[in-house]
Amino acid sequence: MTSELWRESASSLAEKIRRGETSAREVATAFLERIDQVNGDVNAVVEVRPQDVLAEADRADQRQRAGETLGDFHGVPFTVKTNIDVAGYATTQGTLALKDFMATSDAPVVERLRGAGGVMLARTNMPDLGLRINTESSLYGVTHNPWRRGVTAGGSSGGEAAAIASGMSVIGLGNDIGGSLRNPAYACGVASIKPSRGRIPQGNPSSTIDLPLNSQVMLVEGVLGRAVADVRRGLVSLMGAHSGDPQSIDAPLEGVSRPRRVALVAEPFGGTTDPAVAEGVRVAGRALAAAGYEVEEIEPPMLFESYLAWTELMMTSLAVAAPLLVPLLGEGGRRFLELTSVDLGAPTPESLALMHQTRYRVASAWRRFMTNYPLIVGPTWTQPPFPHGFDVESAETAMQVVELFRFVLPANVLGLPAVCVPTGVADGLPTGAQIIGDLFREDLCLNAAEVIEDAVGVLTPIDPRS
Repeated sequence: MTSELWRESASSLAEKIRRGETSAREVATAFLERIDQVNGDVNAVVEVRPQDVLAEADRADQRQRAGETLGDFHGVPFTVKTNIDVAGYATTQGTLALKDFMATSDAPVVERLRGAGGVMLARTNMPDLGLRINTESSLYGVTHNPWRRGVTAGGSSGGEAAAIASGMSVIGLGNDIGGSLRNPAYACGVASIKPSRGRIPQGNPSSTIDLPLNSQVMLVEGVLGRAVADVRRGLVSLMGAHSGDPQSIDAPLEGVSRPRRVALVAEPFGGTTDPAVAEGVRVAGRALAAAGYEVEEIEPPMLFESYLAWTELMMTSLAVAAPLLVPLLGEGGRRFLELTSVDLGAPTPESLALMHQTRYRVASAWRRFMTNYPLIVGPTWTQPPFPHGFDVESAETAMQVVELFRFVLPANVLGLPAVCVPTGVADGLPTGAQIIGDLFREDLCLNAAEVIEDAVGVLTPIDPRS
């Protein structure tokens, strides 16, 4: 039945289309019907053009009939966060101020996924300029967690994760400077990868400003999907040097063998950890141990310094960009920024030099640690997903939100890869684990994530729940 195709994985859909068991048009139709059915309950998809989608799917079917070489995602629909350029669509970044900012060409990641045969299905929601980890947009409204209405889907790629979890998408594109691929994957019970800096090309052709320092150091593009195998396939399709990104590089996915040793961090330094969250991490540890990994509960070095380095880099760049950014934010985005900004004073040559020296010292300590523990497995958030509005309720609640996503920060400030995978459900909401690897060792992270997924199972798609 066409209407059931939305339940399949991206890899399964690609194989069914390749074998002629279904067509790109039938698959696209199934997802369009699913969006019509459930998006009103979730508000994850914010723009879809059915005729354009079906025309793109028809072209994919025509290429297959003509005997052309088929890419890994031939005929498979994909969704795109609204801060990534798609030709002919506005790159709104979730904010009312940019509702008419049109893109005339595709970002490198969209270009590559289309080049692999993918069919662009829809745009997905995000908070204004990605500056909250709760997906509430001044342009599109709030995205609800499919597991529980009224609860955050995470952010800033929250629309992507919610669309995938509720069956409106099977694979999607997002980005991550402070957990924005991993936060929503955890909150919605799907998989994602934040790759090493430079592994996947970034940048928008429509951009009118140069990439700021915090983004040059910490921002990456990545993939969300229901299954780890889909995330791996997406990474392979997107990775490699691109003329549009001077920091992107060609590097093999597979590296030399490393000891199968894991540092398990169930309750990371810097705040409290909910017992159900810690147990979700230990579920991952037990799955890895059963598969032959040597698992030890031990914390990586200099966690506080890594949190501080991320904060200094973000706050310094935001302070410089504030006159441009703040007028573009809606009320919620401005309030979260006000409640969580740390006054570090005006940056000086000395403060900037010390910030980068700290970052280098942390990176050195982590490299030594990861020589013995090539994988670090811990939580994405240290608390369950919170109710909408909690992040802007008060200064106290805003800082509680900052505390709960602390363990995503080292991978950003150090440029390391990290894969998120669900580990179960507690009190009706997903739990999960984050697997951090050394530079360009996405393969080790993905291998471990697949072991955990094999033990736990794939949790989505689900029907939205009240």
